[in-house]
Amino acid sequence: MKHRILMSLLVISSVLVSCQDKKGDNHNVNVIDVKESSAGLQFNQDVNTMLKKQLEYGKPSFDNPYQYSEKDLEVTAPILSQLLLDNGYKTIGNEEFNNKVKQIFNRIIDKNSASKFLYINFIDKCDKGLNYTPNNAENNGMFVVKNQNFITDLYPLPAIIDYQKAYTETAQEENSASKTYKDANGNEVKKYLWKDTSNLKEQRKKNIQTLIARNLYLFNDNKAQYKWLTLNDSYFMDALVKTFGYTKDSDLLRWVVERSKFDKKDPSDYGKLFWIKDCDESVRLHANTFKVLQKLYLPNDSSENRFILDNIKSYLEYLENNDNPESKVLTETEKVKIMANLAYFAEQYKYNPSYNDGTKIMGRLRFFLGNSSRDILQKNNYFNLPKFKEWWDNADYDEYFVEECEYNGTCGPDNQPMNITEWRKQHPKK
Repeated sequence: MKHRILMSLLVISSVLVSCQDKKGDNHNVNVIDVKESSAGLQFNQDVNTMLKKQLEYGKPSFDNPYQYSEKDLEVTAPILSQLLLDNGYKTIGNEEFNNKVKQIFNRIIDKNSASKFLYINFIDKCDKGLNYTPNNAENNGMFVVKNQNFITDLYPLPAIIDYQKAYTETAQEENSASKTYKDANGNEVKKYLWKDTSNLKEQRKKNIQTLIARNLYLFNDNKAQYKWLTLNDSYFMDALVKTFGYTKDSDLLRWVVERSKFDKKDPSDYGKLFWIKDCDESVRLHANTFKVLQKLYLPNDSSENRFILDNIKSYLEYLENNDNPESKVLTETEKVKIMANLAYFAEQYKYNPSYNDGTKIMGRLRFFLGNSSRDILQKNNYFNLPKFKEWWDNADYDEYFVEECEYNGTCGPDNQPMNITEWRKQHPKK
């Protein structure tokens, strides 16, 4: 009896420890423990001078658009660098860092440029101007800090250091600061002081966590940061793929793919999974996306992934319309190449009996493409897609069926299209 009781207690204890471990694991997934930067806690006159200026202007807003400058970032950069070092960031060499910036953001760091910073614009990736406006609904970007080799948002000092603890005298001056200011028209406008920000401590922690996670993940290949970033910095992670075309990380790409569905309200967004137009006007096709889709699209799958071919079909139909924005930035050859690759990926499932695919993607492509586009296919050897010509020729009946039933609308209870045997008698293969 005693033996049974002892065994029961051991089992209960083991379960409790296991549950605690699991809770700890979940906690580590969602939270990054950060150390305060020693640089941020030590008094520095340059920091103090800039802090006074930032506190006087208050927290930036649409009504109070304090224009930061290069000097603001220069003063902040050493603090950010020390924060990274204190939290395990290993600064990589210039050449390796420059290569990664090129690979991830498709930006080249000019070694001969005197500028200390490079600006990455998330709204207009081809805009290379330095923009010191704090991120808001109309502006979103970050800086590459050259030679110190890290990336960062433009953070005001109160958003990264406990200034009330490290710069007590300057913090006390804020207590007597005016809560209004006069704009260019002489109107009195309300000003929001940093000290009145109710969740400033939480904002500061989130900013530091974001700084650390982004740099460890991208430049130290620290995969432990991936989960935190997808949960807490989804805009950034999504933009790596859809804005900048970074598809090397298969886990990240899969995460973006599974989040992305064709949406009639924003049809262009789905296309960002497959291609990107770079600033030199060249088009990059994302071969890695097709590899991920092939792993996700499984027979008899009950998840949202069962709609992958439907999403591709919808995007193909959208892309063929010459009134869409894509038709204004793509040449006819580029557009045909993208459509051909989409159709080629989807058509493979027509020949796999495990899928019962009825999307007739290649037949749709045949219906969509006019003579000039067909000539482009032939002149480019069907873009060297191995079975494309064979599948293209085999889809002539599908083209007829799609045209009759879906686009001409002539199919109905009293008007059925010919079956393939009847149709082939009238249209023998050449």
